[in-house]
Amino acid sequence: MRKIGKQTIALDNAPYIIETSSIVGPKEAEGPLAKYFDQCLEDEFWGEKTWEKAESKIIKENVNSVVAKSGIPSSNIDYCFAGDLLNQCISSSFGLRETNIPFFGIFGACSTFVEGMSLGSLFIDGSAASNVLCATSSHFCSAEKQFRFPLELGNQRPPSSQWTVTGSGAAILSNTNYGKSCPQITYTTPGKIVDMGVKDANNMGAAMAPAALDTLITHLQDTGRKPSFYDAIITGDLGYIGKDILTELAETKGYNLSLIHI
Repeated sequence: MRKIGKQTIALDNAPYIIETSSIVGPKEAEGPLAKYFDQCLEDEFWGEKTWEKAESKIIKENVNSVVAKSGIPSSNIDYCFAGDLLNQCISSSFGLRETNIPFFGIFGACSTFVEGMSLGSLFIDGSAASNVLCATSSHFCSAEKQFRFPLELGNQRPPSSQWTVTGSGAAILSNTNYGKSCPQITYTTPGKIVDMGVKDANNMGAAMAPAALDTLITHLQDTGRKPSFYDAIITGDLGYIGKDILTELAETKGYNLSLIHI
């Protein structure tokens, strides 16, 4: 691997994304992506007594799913990078304790999954691992209690609030494609903290948009690419307001993201 430009790392032995899996809650099951999820739950508790236990079960079962789909024994997975939104990453820690895979607990909110894939890619490209498991989870009900207000209080949510996903995503990265046609991770551009002073917990999109744009522009400049190079540019959930802010800020920098950003 090698650093190019200001912040980007080019992966010379680009890792393969050989398998993915996802389990989501009932609200996500009502959306346009429902047919692409491996499993859609009918309720938020999934037979557990608390939302936190439900989230831990979701990531546990999803990791079991991605390992089974890949056909790679868990004993052949070198490291696991996983995290969630709760204190001390308890959903991931409790959910994955039976996997017996060396574990890196990470926390990045919307960025947790991509952060895990970036770190896993560096391990593979640097020959520190052959197969890496990346996973994350969140639960709307536990996240609201953690970052805003417990649902029992019945607080009104303003239109600027995002709706945290109830679900889990997982992927396995490898230094070989096992004969499959797989996408590869070729570059990773870690972002910087860009704090514009937004303090509204119900408008995290406005707080995150400047950092998202700074990371994107840096990536484009480091690689010499234009937004049109990509089929889609996808960020964490900025909400309606944050998405508008990102698009407007990008225009001031000479980038048109209106038709490509999701």
